[in-house]
Amino acid sequence: MHKKEYPQINEVLYTEVLENGLTVYLLPKAEYNKTYGLFTTNYGSIDNEFVPIGEKDFVKVPDGIAHFLEHKMFEKEDGDVFQQFGRQGASANAFTSFTKTSYLFSTTDQVEKNLETLINFVQEPYFTKETVDKEKGIIGQEIQMYLDDSNWRLFFGTLGNLYPKHPLHIDIAGTVESIGEITAKDLYTCYNTFYHPSNMTLFVVGKMDPEAMMTFIRDNQAAKTFTKAEPIKRHFPKETAADIIKESSLEMTISRSKVIVGLKGLDEVPTDGKELLKYKTTANLLFQLLFGNTSQNYLNLYNEGLLDDSFGYEFNLDRSFHFADFGGDSDQPEVLAERIEEILLTANESLEVTEENLSLLKKKMIGKYFQSLNSLEYIANQFSQSLYGETTLFDTPEVIESVQLSDVKNLAQTLINQDGLSRFFMYPKK
Repeated sequence: MHKKEYPQINEVLYTEVLENGLTVYLLPKAEYNKTYGLFTTNYGSIDNEFVPIGEKDFVKVPDGIAHFLEHKMFEKEDGDVFQQFGRQGASANAFTSFTKTSYLFSTTDQVEKNLETLINFVQEPYFTKETVDKEKGIIGQEIQMYLDDSNWRLFFGTLGNLYPKHPLHIDIAGTVESIGEITAKDLYTCYNTFYHPSNMTLFVVGKMDPEAMMTFIRDNQAAKTFTKAEPIKRHFPKETAADIIKESSLEMTISRSKVIVGLKGLDEVPTDGKELLKYKTTANLLFQLLFGNTSQNYLNLYNEGLLDDSFGYEFNLDRSFHFADFGGDSDQPEVLAERIEEILLTANESLEVTEENLSLLKKKMIGKYFQSLNSLEYIANQFSQSLYGETTLFDTPEVIESVQLSDVKNLAQTLINQDGLSRFFMYPKK
């Protein structure tokens, strides 16, 4: 078991890769009563074309199957796993993203019992035609709910512009038509390929003896038999800047127009873990400098009546994609889109991008990070999403401090590109 100390944040992380390939992370927090366990597979909604384990040819499975599989994992022949957690004094949940699926529990009691339940139910799939068909109606209602959400539609409309061929533009839950095609055999194919321990991580944070906890996990895994690990082969359509849809729109039953300007990353991102986290951190600092609510750009747009407090921006970086989006409600969405693009394309000359402003934002970002570490829920939910090789969530302060103004300016020059820009408008239905 490897022990890594982070003196700056007063944390100690224990790591071990088990014989079956499962990577286990333990973060003891003696001063807390609650414990979280998070079991994550490196498998999400975009992984819909791959070579199944033990086979040679690529297959394409229905859209939304990763999310569907997440739902079905909780239903077993002898009952619902949620009820089992409840009887053991724990609450459980799960979520699927573009690239990962996570199962988690939180408890103040019977930690090992609940951890055993978490590991065992994720490693014991049970799918039948009857249970799969029953779930289709439930998830179909969930899909319809999201179709009625204007902000959700706005976001995926933007992704449709930026990634018209890549499965990133497809709703994580799929469509009513696509989930209608899912079979129990499909679920087993995806499960057997992506839920191998070598493609998964287990993270436990809370009150524990790390030696005893690791021994408990080792024993649990040693008692099970798994197939030999194989490299997972995924396939994604190739896209170029020419594929980007520069502008599109949608009408919905809303009171005010909305707009998002999307920016697709066309540059190469680093492969080293720490450099990748630095790239992401630098991008977040750059966009905060340009559009943060204390920036002059934001104040000018606000005073001109082009935006309100619905305005927001975010940067996403993950396997096979990275992009940013900026926007919100506006009475003049076309004008706001033009101004956003102008600010982005002149970032290197911007009066906002200064040593003084960067220093203030770095301090603010570090302060917010330390504040977040008071929440075990935040740590549990963010840890697996912030894994870049051996670089973890706890390397964040060091990475933030390493960002220089030259890094921000260099990134502005490589990431922000006219060819990568797109606009998506949403107008009130006439």
